[in-house]
Amino acid sequence: MASASSPALRPAPSATRILLGEVLAEFIGTMLLLLFGAGVVAQVVAAGVGDHDSIAWAWGLGVMIGVYVAARLSGAHLNPAVTVALATFRGFSWRKVVPYALAQTLGAFVAALLVRWNYTEVLAKADPGHTLKTQIVFSTLPGNGTFPVSEWGALRDQVIGTALLLLVIMALTDLLNTAPKANMGPFITGLLVVAIGMSFGTDAGYAINPARDFGPRLASFITGYHHAWRDQYGNLYFWVPIVGPFVGGLLGAGIYQFVIARFLPSAEAEPAGRVVTQDEN
Repeated sequence: MASASSPALRPAPSATRILLGEVLAEFIGTMLLLLFGAGVVAQVVAAGVGDHDSIAWAWGLGVMIGVYVAARLSGAHLNPAVTVALATFRGFSWRKVVPYALAQTLGAFVAALLVRWNYTEVLAKADPGHTLKTQIVFSTLPGNGTFPVSEWGALRDQVIGTALLLLVIMALTDLLNTAPKANMGPFITGLLVVAIGMSFGTDAGYAINPARDFGPRLASFITGYHHAWRDQYGNLYFWVPIVGPFVGGLLGAGIYQFVIARFLPSAEAEPAGRVVTQDEN
């Protein structure tokens, strides 16, 4: 006879408990992503240790680590643009979109505070006035604060970069396509972010994630970076890495769904032994 503590007799977790686990996973996963991402930028920009390639690799590895940690519980979106795209095209529950986005943004915010605290002395030495010189540690700027790119040029860049991100993510997670085997999805997703950083990192710093930019921007603002909402030209800029990724994410996911996915064979037409899971609810 099964004991009272056996799994067979335990009550099923409530919907509230399930959602709590999911949002906590999104919080932790996004926090890990930003700890590695903002941390490496602080090291390069403020301490002069490393270069653009180390930034691209650390961001990609941060994505990979965050996805591996959070994937089993929440699917490891770690990005509101991903969450909205999956709700639009993959049946992800719309009632979870806001909790996921809030958890992602809070995770990025907390990570940025930790990086800000840990690099207090280095940032103060490199940039005593907390100017745009080290603002880029936490949030993005058009042309990385150096090149003559307007907010509209940066918006274009964010749409393109996030479209690339979501188009490939949709392919990597589609088991009717050639999805990665042996739990390699997070690793390849990390490589995807490295590739985007190395190819589309100049015009807008490849935020490609509203939570990744807004959470750290807010953290920097309340810790001394009083011009955090504006770019080097004095224009309000914070909206660009929010609007651009949402538009680009829907564009990239839509391209995949209507150009690739609609022509893939159905699960019933797959060869025997092919495992196809149900869409996320």
